[in-house]
Amino acid sequence: MTDEEQIIQLYRDENVAMVAKDINKLNEILAPTMHLTHMTGYVQPKLEWIDQIQNEEMHYFSSTEDNVKNVEINGDTASLIGQNKVRASVWGGGVNTWPLEMKMHFVKQNGKWIIASQDASTY
Repeated sequence: MTDEEQIIQLYRDENVAMVAKDINKLNEILAPTMHLTHMTGYVQPKLEWIDQIQNEEMHYFSSTEDNVKNVEINGDTASLIGQNKVRASVWGGGVNTWPLEMKMHFVKQNGKWIIASQDASTY
């Protein structure tokens, strides 16, 4: 796989893993220092986000990809924008479907791409 294909696959793997509550996969593909900036502006560390997926404070029911765009690779860093319709219940709210846009940042460590940070918004 090319670097671009690997980066896009990581984005897709994360969406599948968060719906499946596949904590092992998330731990594998997310950098230890990964953080997720939510639409509210809250910056959530990796372990807190994974814990909330596991205990269903963040319950993802489905994630349907609409678009992946703006893939940029600069040496050992990369980014993309992914747009998915995400059906979820977040922090005790009801089940809703959001048009979620994720600005993803990646780093290549020891020859392997991982997700370094994510910024959520809507589209």
